[in-house]
Amino acid sequence: MRLVANLFAVLLVLLTAQAGSAQSSYPNRPVKILVGFTPGTAPDLAARILADRFSEVWGTPFVVENVPGAGGNIATDRVAKAAADGYTLLMGGNSALVINPSLYEQLPFDPIKDFAPISQVFIAANVLAVPPEQPVKTVAELVALAKAQPGKLSYGHAGVGTSQHLGAELFKYMAHVDIAPVPYRGTTALMPDLLAGRITMSFANIVNVVPLAREGKLRALAITSIKRSALAPDLPTMAESGFPGFEAVPWFGLLAPAGTPKDVLDKLHGETVKTLAMPEVRKKFDELGLERVGNTPVEFAAIIKKETPEWAKVIKDAGIKLSN
Repeated sequence: MRLVANLFAVLLVLLTAQAGSAQSSYPNRPVKILVGFTPGTAPDLAARILADRFSEVWGTPFVVENVPGAGGNIATDRVAKAAADGYTLLMGGNSALVINPSLYEQLPFDPIKDFAPISQVFIAANVLAVPPEQPVKTVAELVALAKAQPGKLSYGHAGVGTSQHLGAELFKYMAHVDIAPVPYRGTTALMPDLLAGRITMSFANIVNVVPLAREGKLRALAITSIKRSALAPDLPTMAESGFPGFEAVPWFGLLAPAGTPKDVLDKLHGETVKTLAMPEVRKKFDELGLERVGNTPVEFAAIIKKETPEWAKVIKDAGIKLSN
C-alpha cells in the first residue's frame, strides 16, 4: 500500500508540474481579440494598440478580428462560447454587457456568468454632429428644427444598444422630438451617409467626429460626457446645452471566456495595465480622446453589475423600445 501511495504521490506531482508548465507557456500560439465594431472605431484602435504590445512582449501574434453587428452582440456571443484557454479574447463594451440585457428579451450569452473580466481599458464619449449643410449651430436650434419637421429628421447609430443609440433616444425623450433611427454596423460605417447628408445627425464617437469637425466636414454641437473633453475643450456638454444630467458614454474592456485559468488572466491583466501606463500609449489615447482605465478584474466585474440596473431604469423611464 505504501508503494502504491508513493507512486500516486509522484504521479500527482508530475501531473501538477506539467499543468503548471502548460499554463505558464501561455501564449504559445496566435491569440484573437474580437471587436464587435468596424475598423477605425475606438474599440478597434484600442484593441490594436494592446495587440501590438502583447505581440511584442510575448513574441506571439495577437490578431484583432472585427465582427460587427447587433451592437457588439455577435462578437460577444462568439467569445462567450469560445474555449476558455485565453486564445480568444473580447474587447467588449457596455452596449452588449450592460445595456442590451434591458433591450432584448433574451440574449444568447450571460454578461455576468459567461465572462472573466480582465480590465476595463477606456471610457470615451460621443459627439452630437450634423453635416455643415444643416441650418443649425447649437443643440437648441437642432431641437427647434426637429419640432418643426416631426418624423422627417434621422439619426445614424452604431447598432441597437450602443451608447450612440441610447444617447439619441435619450435626446429624443428629453427634447420631446420625433427623429427616425437608422442602424449601421459601426461609426465608420455610418460616416459616409452623415458626411453626404443622407442622415441628419449622429451621436458618433469622438474619435471619428473631431478630426472631421476640424476639417469643416462635420459640425459638432455637443459632447455626451458629464465633463468637457480635452480633445475638444470648446465643445459644450449636452448638460450645458440644456439637458441636465445627460450622459451616454461608451466604455470597453478586455474579457475572456468564463473558466479561463487564473494565471492566464493574471498575465493578461498585468500586461494590459503596463501597456496603458506606457507614455507613448498614454499619448495615443489622449490624442484619441479616450480616458485610460486599467482597473482590476474585480473592479471591472463590479462596474458591469452596478451599471446594468442603472441603465435598465433609464431605458424603462425613457420608454426606449427595441427597434432598428
